[in-house]
Amino acid sequence: MSLKQVDNKRSFNGEQRKYTHYSNVLQSEMTFSIYLPSNKENKEIPLVWWLSGLTCTDDNFSEKSGFQGWADKYQVAVVIPDTSPRGEDVANDEAYDLGQGAGFFLNATQEPWAKNYQMYSYITEELAEIASTLVPNFSGKESIMGHSMGGHGALVIGMKNASRFKAISAFAPITNPVQVPWGVKAFTNYLGEDKATWTEWDASELIKEVNAPPILITQGTADTFYPEQLEETTFLKNAHENNQEVNYNKVEGYDHSYFFIATFLEDHFAFHMKHLK
Repeated sequence: MSLKQVDNKRSFNGEQRKYTHYSNVLQSEMTFSIYLPSNKENKEIPLVWWLSGLTCTDDNFSEKSGFQGWADKYQVAVVIPDTSPRGEDVANDEAYDLGQGAGFFLNATQEPWAKNYQMYSYITEELAEIASTLVPNFSGKESIMGHSMGGHGALVIGMKNASRFKAISAFAPITNPVQVPWGVKAFTNYLGEDKATWTEWDASELIKEVNAPPILITQGTADTFYPEQLEETTFLKNAHENNQEVNYNKVEGYDHSYFFIATFLEDHFAFHMKHLK
């Protein structure tokens, strides 16, 4: 394995690390970050996944949210993948919402995307194996959260692996991508014109079919992408009709930024710890 540590910063008594490696799944060089808490008592440590939104890298969450304070308080490791494969030989698009920085956490089936855009398999298999080796005293318990496109990813990955992830949370997630512009554009390109293949990657459809882990969602009312891209009605309706545990909180005056995320991040960490213990 070509795993290489390229950065390590002390933060809230723990370590904020950055790694690069060659991904066999994505056929490209990849970067990810991981926070390891202090673990002074040498206890078993659970792992929380964070998936970021459109245009983001692994740096956005690690540098803007201040999550490290909560991660060390609750003694959890946090892994932050990039949002897509990258590189000169990786397919891309001029728009911000397709291609590099916009992998949508699925497995693409259409060219030119299929060769590299296998983010679902990368996260659930390849990176999962790497991350588990980096967490000292890993408890084997995991949960997942994300923002915007990453919120979509957290919901889909969490529900498609419901026996693995103990809880799911999301900030301003795309809950019904088959019905909104971001999702329609991405799915048409990555998955093709047959919309029957899209439902596998839509949280509003998955929640009708699986026994989902507990879900927490926070959405700001001043979000410029709400409700056009982030409309929640179908998701909540399907969750209610199928007796799924979803706590959806709409908060007045908050936008789509990391100011919003930082404000409510403690609530999300507390939620995850309730189910990771």
